[in-house]
Amino acid sequence: MGIIKVENIRVYANHGCLKEETKIGSDYRVDLKVKADLQKSAQTDALADTVDYVLLNKIVVEEMAIPSALLETVAKRILDRIFAEAKLVTVATVAVGKVNPPIGGDVEIVTIEISEKRKA
Repeated sequence: MGIIKVENIRVYANHGCLKEETKIGSDYRVDLKVKADLQKSAQTDALADTVDYVLLNKIVVEEMAIPSALLETVAKRILDRIFAEAKLVTVATVAVGKVNPPIGGDVEIVTIEISEKRKA
């Protein structure tokens, strides 16, 4: 088993419960961690035998472009696509963070994190 991380994916998106958040948008940070069997790719040196992190980044960018009220909803969509499109992934964790959230305090980032295992 191995782990692939794609960290600090920076995107500008329009998520939030407030109208202003979905109109104006803000900066987000997304981190992915996926578990997969990387033994074959370590031997073959073939991209087809591993989890392509270009695909993982693409999934994040595309799903972050769809406005949602909650970060949990976006994270779940990302996880669903990872399991649908990256067949070698057995476990995935996604963390979605809103940078400088409008919560009336000096807060750098608010992050939600969700993990799932591939359903048999």
